Parts: sequence; C-alpha cells; structure tokens
Amino acid sequence: MATVNESNLCSICNKSSARYFCIGCKSYFCPKDFKEHEQQLWMKFDSEIVRSHDELLDQLRKLEKSNCLSLEFFDQIEQWKKITITKIEKAAEKAHHELIDKQRIKLTQQLEPITKEICCRRDEENFLENDIDQLKQRIDEIQQILQQFIQKDTNKIINFNDDKIDWNQLIYIRGEQQSSPFLRSTNLNANAKWIQHGVTVAGGNGYGSGLNQLHFPWGLCIDDDDQTIYIAEYYNNRIVEWKYGATTGRIVAGGNGLGNHLDQFNSPRDVIIDKETNSLIISDYGNKRVVRWPRQNGTNGVTIISNIGCFGLAMDDERFLYVVDHDKHEVKRYRMGENRGKIIAGGNGQGDRLDQLNHPAYIFVDRDHSVYVSDYSNHRIIKWMKDAKQGIVVAGGQGQGNSLTQLSNPSGVVVDQSGTVYVTDTWNHRIIRWSHESTEGNVIVNENGQGSQSNQLSSPTGLSFDQEGNVYVSDQGNHRVQKFIIARN
Repeated sequence: MATVNESNLCSICNKSSARYFCIGCKSYFCPKDFKEHEQQLWMKFDSEIVRSHDELLDQLRKLEKSNCLSLEFFDQIEQWKKITITKIEKAAEKAHHELIDKQRIKLTQQLEPITKEICCRRDEENFLENDIDQLKQRIDEIQQILQQFIQKDTNKIINFNDDKIDWNQLIYIRGEQQSSPFLRSTNLNANAKWIQHGVTVAGGNGYGSGLNQLHFPWGLCIDDDDQTIYIAEYYNNRIVEWKYGATTGRIVAGGNGLGNHLDQFNSPRDVIIDKETNSLIISDYGNKRVVRWPRQNGTNGVTIISNIGCFGLAMDDERFLYVVDHDKHEVKRYRMGENRGKIIAGGNGQGDRLDQLNHPAYIFVDRDHSVYVSDYSNHRIIKWMKDAKQGIVVAGGQGQGNSLTQLSNPSGVVVDQSGTVYVTDTWNHRIIRWSHESTEGNVIVNENGQGSQSNQLSSPTGLSFDQEGNVYVSDQGNHRVQKFIIARN
C-alpha cells in the first residue's frame, strides 16, 4: 500500500478524494474504501493462505500419527511388496533350476557315453594306452567344466548389510533368445591358450558315407544347449548331427544322393541354426540356393533364397540372414521371408581393392552388424562396417604365404568381444589369431605342419567356439571335426 498527494478518483466510490494507492491491484482508494480493501485482503489471506497451510500441516501430522497401511495408497504399496517378493522367490527357484539342476543334468548326460564305454571296455578287456588317454581327457574336460561352475566367485556375492538395494546386482531371468553372434566366453582373453592335442568329436574313421564317417566336412555350427554339432558334408551331400560324446552321427538333412530335389543337396558348404523356428539354414552351393530344413524329423527342405552362389551363412540378433555369394564376389543381407537381398560387402566385381572381394568364403557378424569376410582368394579377412562403401583389412592382406603377417586361402572366421579375429588358415593348415589392430597374427592351433596326428590339421575350413571357449574345426583333409580344449591356468 502507498499514499499519494495527487487528486485521483476512488476505484470504489468514484470520488475525487482518493489519496491511497494499492501497489498490488494498481488502484486508487478514498480513506473509507481503502480501509475496506485492506480488510478484504486480510480476510483473503486468512481464508486462502493460512487456512490452506493449516489444513496441509494437519494432514501431515495425522499421517505421522496414523498407521500407514490404513491408507489406500499404502495398501497398494503393501500389495506390490507381496507380489514382488513372490516374483523374486519364483525367480530364485527358477535360477536354482536353470543354474544348478540344468547344468547337473547336462554334465550327467555328457558323462553317460563315457560310462558305457568304460563298462564295455572293462567287460571285453579291450583297451590300449591311447584309449586310456582319450577317456582320461574326456573325463578331465567334464571335470574342468564342473569345477568352473561350482568355484566360488567373490565378485558375484550380493551384500545385504544395509537397507539399500543395489539393483545392478539383481538377477533378471529372461526368456530364451537367439544366441548372440559374439563369442560368449567371458574367460577368453588375448593370452588364452588351447591344449594342442585335439579330441576327435565327429568322424575320424577315414572318408566315407558311414554314420561314423565324414567326407570333406566344410561349415559347422554348435548348439550350446547341449554341444550338439551340425556339419555340412561337401562330398556326402548331407548335414549330419553329432551329439556330445557320440561315436556316430545322424543324418538330419539330405543324404539322398547328389541332386536338386528338395530332399537332396549338391555340395553344401555351410549350416547355421535358427532356434526361433527350430530349423537349420543350409547353403546348397551346387544348386545355387539357400534351404531351410526342420531340425526334427524333416524329410525335405524349403528354398528360401534362389539363384545365388551361396557359401558362408550368418544371422544377426535381429534375424537378418547374411549370405556369401562366392560366384559374384559379394555378401548380401536378407530379411527373413524375402528373396531379394541388399549388398553389404563387395558387389564391385572381382578384385583386390578395398571395395572388392575375390571368391569370399565365410562370414561373421558382430553386435554392431559389422561383417567380417574371409576373402579367400585375396588371402585376407576384411571388415565391412554397417553401411560402409569399402572394407578394412583386419588380418592378412600381405599376399599368400605362411609368415605371421600372411594367410593362405582363409576360410572360417570368428570374432570375440574385444575384436580379436580367429581364422582357419586353410592351406597353412593352422588356426591363427589376430588381435585388434595387430599387424601380425599368432598361431593358436597346429604349429606342427600338415598331418593327421591329434596335434595336426589338414586343410581346415569351418570354425566355431562353444560357451567355454573351446575350439571346433572342420579338419577337412582328415575327414573329421577336432575339438581343442581351452587351457585353464
């Protein structure tokens, strides 16, 4: 409020004796009306401000003295608490089953064929030093997996010393998803080593079409649920399944002679698993088609891509299918259900420029959807980032040769979380590792030259890893698949 000397009209009675000015409402008042206006302001202050304040304070005091659970809102919180506890109990029970019971059953199943073989050899009194060594190695492998599982990891202990919850340490159990394209072994590092004497896990009984034989195995893949191996047999025109510890395989696709019918293949080069449809996807190179075949009781396949010189296959986490066109020197990406793909590597004719490929063989797709291509006749591994116009050489690229800076017709390729590249160096008969941005590789399997011993390879092609970081390789020239166990220090 303020007083003024000028003669102004009162905003209430309209008389010229207005000597008071309200700076709040910007109005003039005579003495009488000004007093009434002031009283009205006090009444409004009491009714709208003081009363509202007192009511709020009273509510807070009542809340302090009352039982919180009697309020509807807190009833909802209590209900949420009970539901959450129930969910956590169920999750813990499921985790117990998934993490303990499932692993126990899995290892028991893996041990069963060893148990049968021990009983059989003991009854027949038929075993040699090599048999003992091989059985011991298989038992040690399972023992090693068991010890890794039960070993206490202090980094995974959840502390409950106070009333705070570290949400980052809670375990979330999700439904089954497609396998990550990345090598998933958390124990793998730049200094990882593998036992140099491999274990034959498929074939190894000379070349042939028997169920205990392979004939030029090429691409392969591992089902990490039970370590079942699927192998594309180039010469037998079939896909075979070898269970963990099995001494014979099972034909799951093809096997009806060379041909172009839907129950036949012509020189298949690769196979991958599509768990969402419980099927196999197969590159039927000689018939220039990609085929989908049911994993269980399938009698014939369905052509999903035609007129393509298909070689290596891969699938990303969004279920896009990547196919190497060996004949057109390019890699294409396909949306599932579509026959028309997009060129994502090469496609500029045969050559050795960074925007070209020369008879590419196999591929690997990482979590960023970068594609690593084994550029077979350019003797290099080349990385094409998503939407790139040209690639980056990440291994080899120094011409054909056997030095540590060179490759000789590379085939299978796998990349781990750190960007380290693992390659089957086919005509150098070795598996070589190239660290990220390294100018040379180091041999991780077979520094003993071409051969048929357990510590040798002959023209290796397909390459895969399991969850523990063990290496699986199609030892093509020896008509077998070898497993090299990661060394644990």
